[in-house]
Amino acid sequence: MKKWAGRRLSGLTPAQFIIVCYLAATVVSTLLLMLPISLKPGVRLSPMDALFTAASGISVTGLTVVSTADTFSTFGTFVLMAILQFGGIGIMTLGTFLYIILGRSITLTHRRLIMLDQNRYNLAGLVQLMQAVLMLALMFEAVGTVILGIYFRLAGYTEGWVHSFYVGLFHSISSYTNAGFDLFGDSMKSFSDDYFVQAITMLLLFLGAIGFPVLIEFREYLIRRKGFRFSLYTKVTVSMFLLLIVAGTAGIWIIESSVSFVGMAWHEKLFYSLFNSVSTRSGGLATMDVTEFATPTQFLLSILMFIGASPSSVGGGIRTTTFAVILLTLFTYALGRNEVRVFKRSIGQDDVTKSFVVFSAGTMLVIGSIMILDALERQHFSLNKIIFEICSAFGTSGLSTGITSELSNPGKLLIALLMFIGRIGILVLLYMFRSKKPKEKYRYPKEDLIIG
Repeated sequence: MKKWAGRRLSGLTPAQFIIVCYLAATVVSTLLLMLPISLKPGVRLSPMDALFTAASGISVTGLTVVSTADTFSTFGTFVLMAILQFGGIGIMTLGTFLYIILGRSITLTHRRLIMLDQNRYNLAGLVQLMQAVLMLALMFEAVGTVILGIYFRLAGYTEGWVHSFYVGLFHSISSYTNAGFDLFGDSMKSFSDDYFVQAITMLLLFLGAIGFPVLIEFREYLIRRKGFRFSLYTKVTVSMFLLLIVAGTAGIWIIESSVSFVGMAWHEKLFYSLFNSVSTRSGGLATMDVTEFATPTQFLLSILMFIGASPSSVGGGIRTTTFAVILLTLFTYALGRNEVRVFKRSIGQDDVTKSFVVFSAGTMLVIGSIMILDALERQHFSLNKIIFEICSAFGTSGLSTGITSELSNPGKLLIALLMFIGRIGILVLLYMFRSKKPKEKYRYPKEDLIIG
């Protein structure tokens, strides 16, 4: 049996192997969350709800059908934190760390898996990359735990230092991994007037969503300084990420000024707009009920969730660089140019093609899922709520208009599948259909088509 399983796994492509690992992790997480020790006394968790929670945790989405604080025991929340850590940092990062601890060598096959999981183009420096990713994650989460733990205790949000650091640890991990789970019972609505907690949370969300390669480059810049040059990837990623934050903040402020922000002070409008703009992309934490937003705002948030976070980060969606290349290509084509240029560099045609493939596949997936979910729920929910829920799942955001727990089991399965796809990424999903067979050595004659 063991040899048969080994042969079956060895026959998988790297993309197929990664997907199998994430599926296996989801199944194991489901079983762990269903253990009696993981639940509070008298609480029962159905297999479907456990599966949904596990899928949400592995994909670091945060959509929930049960209250985390009311359902899980202390042991259960630690299990959930481990799931969030696993899902956020990635299976290959933790796998590499385990190999290093056990003293085992990192094989070429393992390096190829890392390369695919982290969207890298070459095999050089992958082990050092995984070590840096893990160390940065643990450092940010540890600092966040200390700051939040002390603040929660001194501000009177929690009682006792142990409980304060426990809540601080959970919130720090949930924020950095952009998971969106909370122990407060109302996401972050209790902190709608606490700008310090919001600022720390937004910083952790930003560090998790900006992407590991960007963080590593900034670390190298701080070490080397002189002669250091940021890569085109980092320049495009940071620029687009900040641009989307500003655009989202401005859009929410403008639309809601005459709706839910009426009578608020300017600083309240600013933080409500800024926090939702940052969190929407993949964080899933909220300082106000999104159902209070006007329909145009909900649609804007859906677009931001669809775009998602940066590549090689904890977030989902089509990713920021994909959206940036799409915009740059449209601009280039409108001007009649042949090369897509930005920051005095040209973008390769392969990257342009990948961007349009990811965008097109993501769009078709989301539109198809909206139609299917609406049909499954027999039009019980308004279309804007369906759109919002689908985009939240695909972008692994976790924000919800409150319909998650009311969905039918088939509807929950669809949302869980979208969260899973959002986590592994569109490219890995498409690579799953590739075989190990060599490429064809012949080509057909080309013929032009009428386009547009």
